[in-house]
Amino acid sequence: MRTVGWNLLVLSFASFASAQVSNECSAPPEYPNIRLLRKYTGVQKFSSGQKVYHDCAEDFAPHRGSRVAQCVGGSWTRLTLKCQKRSCGYVGDLPYGEFLYKGNSFLGEKVYARCNEGYTLRGLDYMICKKAGWAGELPSCVEGEDTCSAPAVANSVNGTGDVSVHRVGDRVTFTCRRGFQLAGARHIACGPGGLWQPRPPRCQPAPEKKTGCGAPVDARDSIANLMDKYAAMTSFTSGDKVYYRCALGYVPSGGRRYRRCVEGEWTPMLLRCQRRLCGSAGEILNGLFTYTGVEFGDTATAVCNEGHLLVGRATRNCLSKGWDGRVPACEAVVCAEPPAATNAERTEHQEEAAYAYRSVIRYKCPVGTLIGRSDIWCTAAGTWSGPAPTCKEITCAAPKVANAYWTGGHATYKDRDTVFIECDAGFTKTGPSAVSCGRDGRWSPGLPKCTPRRTNRRS
Repeated sequence: MRTVGWNLLVLSFASFASAQVSNECSAPPEYPNIRLLRKYTGVQKFSSGQKVYHDCAEDFAPHRGSRVAQCVGGSWTRLTLKCQKRSCGYVGDLPYGEFLYKGNSFLGEKVYARCNEGYTLRGLDYMICKKAGWAGELPSCVEGEDTCSAPAVANSVNGTGDVSVHRVGDRVTFTCRRGFQLAGARHIACGPGGLWQPRPPRCQPAPEKKTGCGAPVDARDSIANLMDKYAAMTSFTSGDKVYYRCALGYVPSGGRRYRRCVEGEWTPMLLRCQRRLCGSAGEILNGLFTYTGVEFGDTATAVCNEGHLLVGRATRNCLSKGWDGRVPACEAVVCAEPPAATNAERTEHQEEAAYAYRSVIRYKCPVGTLIGRSDIWCTAAGTWSGPAPTCKEITCAAPKVANAYWTGGHATYKDRDTVFIECDAGFTKTGPSAVSCGRDGRWSPGLPKCTPRRTNRRS
């Protein structure tokens, strides 16, 4: 019997463990043009009920749907987020000309301006779609036709041939003579106003080739810093490498961490850095965080629900190691002891010493009529919604109606007592038959009148 019981216990434990494991989820599935937030990448197991957040890939924007997927019973709920490639849309009209689209107006694509015959373009002949929209000034078409004279560049191979006058749009290519190197654009075009765009280059004496490099110079706004071991070095031989790391609060997002000295010149900086992700700043009971973002340099500000006060620092900052400070709390507003100057009784007594926001106190009268509201409550301002009610004995004097009689001949009547009034014989009643004693000590809706009946006389 002990063996059978032990086997049953082992099987029960195994079933329980299996159920626990089956409720977990593996890494979320991948979707085209959608990326999982960095804080979740690399995690292999997620507990049941846990949520993960997604964002659109670079150059894509959210179109519709939710960014959240949740682990439910070992499976991920379907992600409804839809991303579409960023587009600049319609650029506008070009009077006396037209815009020629070379794509679908997606990021990086160009739209080209062309003028009608007899008109000359003013401004660049294209605009580029960027994240902020179409970049560049809108060109225009003016009546007439511009020409450019042949550009003269000393120490260059003739790139214009025998042509002395060029029309707008004509292009010229330059090549320097041996011993000289080009300083400026190799290709220029005749532009509006008879000006070459860009300006013609120069051919200047070529310097002797260097075999080494000086200290690498970085742009002031660079977010990649030279590693300390190279900072004090002033000379490098051809082939030497120097390594970089992202600035504080940034992490590598692609590219190459090093630059190489090649024949006296440093190769370009290719390391890309992006702001470090902090993710959620925490959950607040009876409140929430509002974000400027969830990356390095962003802030999260706590806002409490109505009737609650913030305890702790409201703002958290996303720093290089995550959110600073602690998650604050939102505590309910508390009202003082309710007014006691009343002869009304409470219908129930609160065991707690404090009265929190929305706490309600109800009153009743053991004798008499309740004057005021039967209940008051603790408001968001920490005050009671009104004064406590009172109990008052309400009486009405006996109804005095001439030429009438009524039921219940008492000297006084209490609140809500009702009497029925009838006129004596030979009198007609004007007004109600039943009247009730009201809270103001008066009969409601008012006492009737009994007037003599009129008799018809025959002549």
